[in-house]
Amino acid sequence: MNEKKTVIVTGGAGYIGSHAIIELLEHTDFHIVSIDNYSNSTNKTYELIKKINPKPFDFFDIDLCNKEETDKLFKKYSNIVGVIHFAAFKSVPESVENPYKYYHNNINSQLNVMEACGSNNIENFIFSSSCSVYGNIATLPVSEETPLNKAESPYAYTKQIGEEILKDYSKSTNNNLQIIALRYFNPVGAHVSGLIGENPINKPNNLVPIITQTAIGKIKEMTVYGDDYKTRDGSCIRDYVHVTDIASAHIKALNYLIDKKQKNNFSIFNLGTGNGVSVLEAIQSFEKISGVKLNFKIGSRRAGDVAAIYSDTSLTEKILEWKAKYTLDEMMESAWKWEKNNQILS
Repeated sequence: MNEKKTVIVTGGAGYIGSHAIIELLEHTDFHIVSIDNYSNSTNKTYELIKKINPKPFDFFDIDLCNKEETDKLFKKYSNIVGVIHFAAFKSVPESVENPYKYYHNNINSQLNVMEACGSNNIENFIFSSSCSVYGNIATLPVSEETPLNKAESPYAYTKQIGEEILKDYSKSTNNNLQIIALRYFNPVGAHVSGLIGENPINKPNNLVPIITQTAIGKIKEMTVYGDDYKTRDGSCIRDYVHVTDIASAHIKALNYLIDKKQKNNFSIFNLGTGNGVSVLEAIQSFEKISGVKLNFKIGSRRAGDVAAIYSDTSLTEKILEWKAKYTLDEMMESAWKWEKNNQILS
């Protein structure tokens, strides 16, 4: 159908997936095929991507839990060199409230995509994992060698299970799939154009869109969940990393596999800045760059949250030659630019 080498991006209308498509269009010659069922996104995202980069790409409305439809789409393309699998439900609080939804969707969709890779002789697979797999960790920062603790939420457990599935699959003798799992810390910010950013259809659960939606008036008052953690100011500590930095790591990882540099069939890499930032520090950064005083209150702890986590990215820097570039203030500035533009666009 298309002579160019093809890369399939699942969840391409979502937050990280859309930024990955932009980076792929900008920095590679691959033909891009996006799959999304718009459960927490919209196909209007593709119009915004085309405003940033007019290069053509294909997109399809498919639920990856539908094995037949997934298989049919993969068979449309004869020259698929890799799959980047973003598609998953990702809200920690929602997963606590509705675990079945998360186990059913995140695991079944992954299995169907992996099976489609096997039956179509696709050799390279990038998996969207999460720092939530580490659980509550006493010693920081965490490296890829840090033993995983009990998952604090069903969402986190689907990512632990997802990695185990990949690990087992990589040991199988009847496939030649090369796999990298990228453990994201906390993706934030928006494309520098301000045309595309985090815009969940459902109520946001991540800190930065809650901050920007509070600042612009969509949310009347935001809640800081807990100020009694054993951290420097009592609020949770996370490693916030710009979404474009995260997106660029996928190109590094994909090329690493395509160039046959991976010694084993399965590798794991952390994607973060290596710096822990508290919720209250993130709020201060936003208030500084925006000049807006946020209306927030301190609430009780939220189920599923870990107290503190941030990354050791030395392995990623050494092997993939990737390092996060954006500062916290730049992340907040881009998120605020997007929020103001989104107000106009909508």
